[in-house]
Amino acid sequence: MKGILLLAALLLSPAAALAKINIAEAPIGRTDLPWWNAHWHATLAQKSALPGAKVVWLGDSITYYWQRQGDHGYDDIKPVWDKYYAPYGALDFGFIGDTTASLIWRLDHGQVAGLHPKLVIILIGANNFGRVHWDTNMTVPAIKAVVANVHHRLPAAHILLLGVLPSIRNNWVDQQTRGTNKALAMAYRHSKDVTYLDLRHLFLKDGRIDASLYVDPSFVPPEPALHPNREGMTRIARALAPYVKKYVN
Repeated sequence: MKGILLLAALLLSPAAALAKINIAEAPIGRTDLPWWNAHWHATLAQKSALPGAKVVWLGDSITYYWQRQGDHGYDDIKPVWDKYYAPYGALDFGFIGDTTASLIWRLDHGQVAGLHPKLVIILIGANNFGRVHWDTNMTVPAIKAVVANVHHRLPAAHILLLGVLPSIRNNWVDQQTRGTNKALAMAYRHSKDVTYLDLRHLFLKDGRIDASLYVDPSFVPPEPALHPNREGMTRIARALAPYVKKYVN
């Protein structure tokens, strides 16, 4: 409820309108949701238990899915995490449903405080194109705000920024995804602190997004392809492995 009220206040406030506040980069917590609040405190406990983590992932449910354990093979993703990231004492700070605004809130409230990772991997933005319907013009500066926030708090860490992953939702989402990723590629093309990667090519087959690389179409009832399955996440891990080796080892 607090997050909803803050969102409404930002939308309705004349001062906010005059200042042209971008809601996508305003810190909006979700602690009014019991399951989210519980996960928030669980990640703080994980952080305390692994203060020497060399790799930190920050994101939404796609990042959260690194911990998914299933009985169908395609949805048993945690073994991929265990192979590629557990050896670095990595931390998975993925939150279901989070937008850029909620990730910024988490950073502002101590998500990475006290940590000294060598590499931070950021994957955020997919939910900006969901219910809140925040377009490219709102999402690009918000993702840049996330990156700046992380760099401020963890200046010694290299940041690996991933483009918003392709999904099979609707044409508007695809347009926003492409536009956002193109803008981010331009913004960080000469950065020494941030490496930007667009992994769209990993999910294409004959020029189209391959639904077989996602968990969602296998749900009952099926849902639009958004979350990579074990094969999709394995492709991501393999693509990132050279960067992990470069900045962590």
